[in-house]
Amino acid sequence: MRTLRIGNASGFYGDRFDALREMLTGGELDVLTGDYLAELTMLILGRDRLKDPGAGYARTFLRQLEDSLALAHERGVKLVANAGGLNPAGLAERVRELADRLGIPVRVAHVEGDDLTAQHPGSLAAHAYLGGFGIAACLREGADVVVTGRVTDAALVTGPAAAHFGWGPGEYDRLAGAVVAGHVLECGTQATGGNYSFFREGDVRRPGFPLAELHEDGTAVITKHPGTGGFVDVGTVTAQLLYETGGARYAGPDVTARLDTVRLTQDGPDRVRIDGVGGEPPPPTLKVGLNRLGGFRNEVSFVLTGLDIEAKAALVKGQLEAALGKVSEVRWDLVRTDRPDADTEETASALLRLVVRDPDQEAVGRALSGAAIELALASYPGFHVLAPPGKGAPYGVFEDVYVPQGAVPHVAVLHDGRRVSVAPAQETVVLEDVPVPPLPEPLPAGPTRRAPLGLVVGARSGDKGGNANVGVWARTDEAWSWLAHALSVDRFRGLLPETADLPVTRHTLPGLRALNFVVEGILGAGVAAQHRFDPQAKALGEWLRSRHLDIPEELL
Repeated sequence: MRTLRIGNASGFYGDRFDALREMLTGGELDVLTGDYLAELTMLILGRDRLKDPGAGYARTFLRQLEDSLALAHERGVKLVANAGGLNPAGLAERVRELADRLGIPVRVAHVEGDDLTAQHPGSLAAHAYLGGFGIAACLREGADVVVTGRVTDAALVTGPAAAHFGWGPGEYDRLAGAVVAGHVLECGTQATGGNYSFFREGDVRRPGFPLAELHEDGTAVITKHPGTGGFVDVGTVTAQLLYETGGARYAGPDVTARLDTVRLTQDGPDRVRIDGVGGEPPPPTLKVGLNRLGGFRNEVSFVLTGLDIEAKAALVKGQLEAALGKVSEVRWDLVRTDRPDADTEETASALLRLVVRDPDQEAVGRALSGAAIELALASYPGFHVLAPPGKGAPYGVFEDVYVPQGAVPHVAVLHDGRRVSVAPAQETVVLEDVPVPPLPEPLPAGPTRRAPLGLVVGARSGDKGGNANVGVWARTDEAWSWLAHALSVDRFRGLLPETADLPVTRHTLPGLRALNFVVEGILGAGVAAQHRFDPQAKALGEWLRSRHLDIPEELL
């Protein structure tokens, strides 16, 4: 069967607005996807729904369609997006109304069944991650636009691929190939040079969005439209493959893809071929993301300038001790951005950051702001803050639970109103880690030099609930032979002291010349809780690359 060309036009709610039109006008496509959902997005949409029961979807998608729906229809491009969020039926109806108003004869379908909020009292939103066969059912019945709620990000690609090629639920290698391609596409320009360790190797001022050429056997080529910015090479694809993953088994509702079987080869300029992907039956359970309000949060950053930085910090801490005595969680961080004999006031200053959390908004609102601002003329010399604390804002808590596949009603609601139930996976296998693969032979002993790790490896990091992963990969066989032995869990903890007391698991992926470290609990209750300075661990990998260790001179 002919190649299926699937593009991506959104990696998150708030991504480049013009991307939908850019992808439709930039070259040939069969399907254009948009990923609008993340753990934090579901919380945001949940709060929207509290104010308006008819809300709960990504409004940006509607505004993009206002501009581009006619263009998609003229070019015969199917649109598949998870912008339905908490209300896919509501978004589908809004799309129909828009199409009628614009006079565009498109058939709109949606996928539902993921919403389990009623079964989890106290949650603001509880949604199961569905697979791609509901999307496939909509497309097979002639839908031009399919909107979903919480499906896996890769389902936006596996669904159209299954519909186009006629794949069934048991074709695991083919489905796994589509999952890997979908995972590369899902974050948009992260596959074309965005957020990339070696960004200086191309022009990434405005990266083009990626697309995949999928084949019937599950193989794919990752590329982008001609003339668009950024670049696609084995490194950009490797980085995205490691993003927000864990071990060799990458589980989803339809298939478990084996990341340790992936082969990446450069197939020409801005073209990377993915083949060899093996698939296994999915696990017997579905992940359910629970979002709830955790209480109220406030923060203030005190600016400490010049001499006696630590004494100034101790003074303001002591002055606020009584006011903070009843707050359930208080965290102080002294960030030493100052340097001696600085030639600007800003570079002579450090930041003392106070973060407070409590179930009572009053405790972190007026009580904090009053106590902090009253110190303006009665504290350390040079007292000022970056901004006065506010009244306290609600924060969210994310956790995941698992339910049997058969406990979730996966339904495709077609453009004519018919409802098609999607059966759960009939063959499942409990997820287990793969045995640790053999390591390459270590490099022969030789001279070393103290240098940043990032001179020889790339990294990409991200969040999954309260955990973070840091994927680290080498670009040559020699660098891999060194990395595989040099970066143990203990060395990782030593380089990133924040992880020293946390569970850290190392996964080895020789085919990608990569190590993937999963750090449990470093993000507390998830991104919405803003537990640390970098609440989504986006820069954890770049911090690791900046750390110095003894590196063989032959690699430098």
